[in-house]
Amino acid sequence: MSADDVLEFWFQQCRPWQWFRRRDSFDALVRERFGEAVERALAGELDHWSCGPSSGLALVLLLDQFTRQIWRGQAQAFAGDPQALKLSLAALERGWIAAESQRPRRQFWLMPQLHSEDMSVVRAVIPVLKQHVDEATASVACRYLAELERFGRYPRRNLALGRMSSPEETAFLNAVPGFRSGSASPPQSIRRVENVGDGHGPAGAKPHRGAVGAEANGSAR
Repeated sequence: MSADDVLEFWFQQCRPWQWFRRRDSFDALVRERFGEAVERALAGELDHWSCGPSSGLALVLLLDQFTRQIWRGQAQAFAGDPQALKLSLAALERGWIAAESQRPRRQFWLMPQLHSEDMSVVRAVIPVLKQHVDEATASVACRYLAELERFGRYPRRNLALGRMSSPEETAFLNAVPGFRSGSASPPQSIRRVENVGDGHGPAGAKPHRGAVGAEANGSAR
């Protein structure tokens, strides 16, 4: 398995709607083809990929996107977030994202920052998304920030992470059409990545290459 294999699969073999909507068959394909690589990435065995922009992006995909498909609705879906966020922030500082000519690649470079539950990270990435992706994705980030400011976390992750929802969070989740705060995962209608992603257009919007959603690949934020 090489970094090029990951990039070719995600950006050439996959269609954009596959990034943004839950399909059990697609999740199974990702698990079969890349499950071992994701495990190696989580264990730090692929850290050498972070030395270059192309291989670094492949590593981000393994840690931030493929985890969400392989372990959808489970705590392990978020296991790669800290590593992916570190890579994303480093790529931004090094100028790799600004130098990337393809918008979808810039988008997925930045997804770990949108997935963060750190308000300062999400706040800082909003103008970056406007500059390097599009206004729609930045608007999604603004909604995420408002949710973090209200709750201090993404309530839709609570069940997967074994977190007790507050009464206010439960009321918020129950107000989402079709969502059940006790369900194992969100319904199809909100699994779209306004990306993302997952990732992933905004909820209720048509998916396209720029907009990202509640969570890349349809997982809860």
